[in-house]
Amino acid sequence: MVLRQIYALYFSPTGGTEKIVSSIADTLSRLLELPVHLVDFTCLENRQKEYHFSNDSLVIIGTPVYAGRIPNKILPDFKKCIVGAGHTPVIPVCVYGNRNYDEALRELLLLSEENGCIPVAAAAMISQHAFSDTLAKGRPDIQDFKKLNSFSKNIAQLLKDDSTAVAIDYNRATPLAPYYTPLKADLTPARFLKSTPLTDLQKCSHCGLCVRKCPMNSISEEDISKVTGVCIKCQACIKICPAHAKYFVDEAFLSHVEMLENTYTERKEPTFIITN
Repeated sequence: MVLRQIYALYFSPTGGTEKIVSSIADTLSRLLELPVHLVDFTCLENRQKEYHFSNDSLVIIGTPVYAGRIPNKILPDFKKCIVGAGHTPVIPVCVYGNRNYDEALRELLLLSEENGCIPVAAAAMISQHAFSDTLAKGRPDIQDFKKLNSFSKNIAQLLKDDSTAVAIDYNRATPLAPYYTPLKADLTPARFLKSTPLTDLQKCSHCGLCVRKCPMNSISEEDISKVTGVCIKCQACIKICPAHAKYFVDEAFLSHVEMLENTYTERKEPTFIITN
């Protein structure tokens, strides 16, 4: 297969997906001797463009898993922005916080094919959960990156050997399952859809990092304590704040975090799929 460049696109509010997608792209770039173009879909401006990919481009698409699926507020952006040429090879990657990736990877595979791409490989990786300081802490770790490096090498060999892109085999027929319903510690539904982060103004230095980092552009520039648009609970503002001035107090949200930390302690391992 003759390839001329690699495109690595990722939505990564807290950085885990970016690390994983960048690792795959770097390994493939080195082994295939191809340039890499990074596209950060976390930035709203980048999600307002169309990206047309030729059949001699290799595309890596990465997204975190929200409630077992592609984040619902970002899904329309993926659908309209990614335009393949009919046989554009693609590697869909979903990243989850040690609960489950559920339908997210299959959803990304289906989306890729609907948009003119051929999935030649796919992966579901684990990264520290955005809601927690302890769940999957430190991941992706050395073990993860060793496995990811081996996976990337196998992809490189596949692309060197095969003259045309052949899609991986996966379930295309079954309708996607609904989004996962978050649960509280007592296992009743946790409803925190309208919850937004608060700001400790005594700690806040008004640096504006949270405003610039919010993928929905929902934090007011004039008053950074106000969320004026949609909050997807991505935790970007929480993680980026050097003063630790952003936080959630919603009881349902905090109870859900408690449930996750108490229930999903067993280490999950990555899932890799590649064309035979």
